[in-house]
Amino acid sequence: MAEVNENKRALIGAALAELVATARSGGPRNRVGLMAAGSELPVEEFLLGAATAMRRDSRLQVVGLGPRPEAALPEGMDWIETPDCEADIAAAMEKALDSGDLEGAVALHYPFPVGVTTMGRVFTPARGKPMILASSTGISAPQRACAMLRNAVYGLAAAKAMGIAEPTLGVLNLDAAPQVMRALSRMAEKGYALRFGQSVRKDGGALLRGNDILAGAVDVCVCDTLTGNVLAKVFAAFGTGGGYEATGWGYGPSTGEGWNKVVSIISRASGAPVIANALSYTAQALRGGLPAKVAAELRAARAAGLDAELEGLLPKAEAGAGDTPAMPPVVPTDEEIHGIDVLDLENAVHVLWKEGIYAEGAMGCTGPVVKLASSSLEKAKGLLQSAGYL
Repeated sequence: MAEVNENKRALIGAALAELVATARSGGPRNRVGLMAAGSELPVEEFLLGAATAMRRDSRLQVVGLGPRPEAALPEGMDWIETPDCEADIAAAMEKALDSGDLEGAVALHYPFPVGVTTMGRVFTPARGKPMILASSTGISAPQRACAMLRNAVYGLAAAKAMGIAEPTLGVLNLDAAPQVMRALSRMAEKGYALRFGQSVRKDGGALLRGNDILAGAVDVCVCDTLTGNVLAKVFAAFGTGGGYEATGWGYGPSTGEGWNKVVSIISRASGAPVIANALSYTAQALRGGLPAKVAAELRAARAAGLDAELEGLLPKAEAGAGDTPAMPPVVPTDEEIHGIDVLDLENAVHVLWKEGIYAEGAMGCTGPVVKLASSSLEKAKGLLQSAGYL
């Protein structure tokens, strides 16, 4: 009986401590996971980043995932201990997200499905302004122009989740940028609430050059994922020689149609300042209702003709329904095949489907991957090599 009473007192004490912490912080705390293993930097960078983020934001509780470090945890930090294995850490993070133990997470690696991409955020040096890079990891569509148009919608949603009521938007001057600008302009004419930014160059316009991204001429810079990823790395590490990302907010939280998880990405070279900012960015995205903002932005864009514009951006051979093979029965995917061009990803998956191998296209931090069961790995590699995709 004494032991039961002691357990009750412990539970009551923990509940009261949580109530006190909530009252002091001004609202419920957001539990954000931090994948704290696999970096090229010491674990102390994670601990310092977590401590900094929680000191700035009393409503944030960081929960580390990975082998528990020997060093003392920062005050208020929780920990989910796992073996020193990326797969185990990722599984623990997924379980905690699915159960609601974590509201969001910051990870070094996450194989987002095709259609999901992250909204990076950089510190622009010329004017000292933050700017969203839409996007910097994952991929919102296999075809560049379609991906950039979707990125514009998702970037605006991310800016609104961050509290920017009427964000300005520009499109980086890459291949397909003029097509994307025309599509956005037609949508704006049909009532899509879109505010184009202006280049800092004399001729102005919302087609952005290098000068504009250095100056942070817009709130949201639209680009393709691989370009955004390079820009995020350059902005984060241009002053350190490349081995330590010292500025910015990382590669940002995940967005996508029907996607309800807020998983942000940092790199294996991200230092404590970037880790701290990434945790803060994630907490703000959660409080701003990022998945709901994405859904609302998609509804508004669709009402202004988004689907027709996406169809029009497809190469003629890809427009409309194709001869998609039947998908084999779904099986757990515990292996990845790298080295496939993003434009070939969907076709590569279909090559495997035709042979009865279940596979999924996804985007990892280093580029496109085909996810599949380990039992099919060697056969799948042979098929993709024969088809010219590897």
